[in-house]
Amino acid sequence: MGKGIPALETAYNILFFGALIFLALMVVLCLIRAIIGPRVTDRIVSVNMMGTMVMVMIAILALMLEEGYLVDICLIYAMISFLAVIVLTKVYMGVYLEKKEEEGKKNGGI
Repeated sequence: MGKGIPALETAYNILFFGALIFLALMVVLCLIRAIIGPRVTDRIVSVNMMGTMVMVMIAILALMLEEGYLVDICLIYAMISFLAVIVLTKVYMGVYLEKKEEEGKKNGGI
């Protein structure tokens, strides 16, 4: 991280490493929530949270490794993650509205 105080650099590395471990654990927990559910909205929110945490992990790695291109990768990942959540939401809303129409026709054609 530069040519600063060695003890401070060591403290930062420990802090960043601890944050990466914590975020990795949280990503695993979000993955479990995405698999278990029980609702589709839980799954969509957990996928969104996983994308956000992965972006933070990439940003921390960019700081630790002093690699500027990782920030570009983080921005690209943010755009892809956003689009994935939007597509999942649109698909869910389409399925939900389709089921609602079928129930309406079945219950009396309102």
